[in-house]
Amino acid sequence: MSDKPTAVRVYLARVRTALADLPASEIEEILEDVRPHLTEMEAELGEGARVEALIERLGTPESYAAELRASGGYPPPTEVISPGEPKKEKSGLGGPRFALWGLAYSVIGLGLFAFAAAVDLSPGPLLGLFLVLPVLAISAAYVLRHGVEPLDGLPEVKSFRTWWEGVREGQGGKALGYLRSLKPAWWIVCALVLVGFGLLLMMRRTEAALALPILFGVGVAVIWAGQKTRQDRRLWWLAIPVSGFVIGAMFGGFGSALRLVADRNAYSGSSSYQTTGDGWGGTSLTYGGHQIENVYAFDGEGKPLTEVYLYDERGNPISMTRWGCENSTGSKRKVGEDNRFPRPEIEQGVTDDQGNYNGYNGYRAACRENPGVPFSAAIPKVTTPTPTTTPAPTTTPTPSPTTTPTK
Repeated sequence: MSDKPTAVRVYLARVRTALADLPASEIEEILEDVRPHLTEMEAELGEGARVEALIERLGTPESYAAELRASGGYPPPTEVISPGEPKKEKSGLGGPRFALWGLAYSVIGLGLFAFAAAVDLSPGPLLGLFLVLPVLAISAAYVLRHGVEPLDGLPEVKSFRTWWEGVREGQGGKALGYLRSLKPAWWIVCALVLVGFGLLLMMRRTEAALALPILFGVGVAVIWAGQKTRQDRRLWWLAIPVSGFVIGAMFGGFGSALRLVADRNAYSGSSSYQTTGDGWGGTSLTYGGHQIENVYAFDGEGKPLTEVYLYDERGNPISMTRWGCENSTGSKRKVGEDNRFPRPEIEQGVTDDQGNYNGYNGYRAACRENPGVPFSAAIPKVTTPTPTTTPAPTTTPTPSPTTTPTK
């Protein structure tokens, strides 16, 4: 299909501008009703018909829009906007262009941060939302105050609508209609993904429980807003960013699942040792069907060795997740992954330096790293047998025969 806009698309774009003060859902219904008639008229005019030909048959798009407005019983426009002359609005911070691109920035940012958090199964990347939410708040505040209509006059919005009209008139129309029918189910999926995402984070990090009620509230809000976006386009500033967040979380969750599967399959084969996922995003070592958390090495005299690095026969490091204590919560946390042994023993629920215990008195949990070796090893003495030498056999000389002299 040619990228050059058809006469019908240009005509309808001007009709849409003339009806911009009406609710978005009403505008879509009016355009859907008149589009088949205009398309049929364009076909009668022949290939390559210009918009001027439609104007000769129907009048200017503005007058045609006025007739449609009167026949539908709609009130006259509150403000007349000449074609090609958008309503003047400030274009700085809080203007229509900032509202438009602030929405686009927020959607991309929310998706990326959700993706990172889902891959790592950690709430840490979500702190980046503080770089996005202020921009989204300013953008949403503008459309709540001025509506979406000032954005319709932006050149990028007009270009997008011209392209969108072409897609709807072409082969993509059926696909778009099918996707539109799935919108009610999509908002429910968004709510479920948000709650499930919060539960996964809470299982990994207890402090993430604070985010669960927020995500639940956003899920309820997006179900409500998603059903009303046709009547009030301002609600897109809630529905679209949440959709971006959910899509990022879904892709991140898929990537996290692939990583866990890869960790479980690493070192699999005929070897007795294999690295597996420990269910918390870490890597553990298994021997004889049992999970190993630490490895201790001793020399021939039974003395423990430190700073030991393990490798397999191919020179690959035998790496495991390294755990440590988090001072703020007194809980065990992942601090990295390497092949250096032995590791400190992590002891949780112990008395801290101030005598506080994580018991029923409500004190802060304490965590302790014990770097020592919890046992001693008796190394068996291996004696190497000394080889015995077998003496060479002695030979007894055979007496030579005596000769009797002859006379």
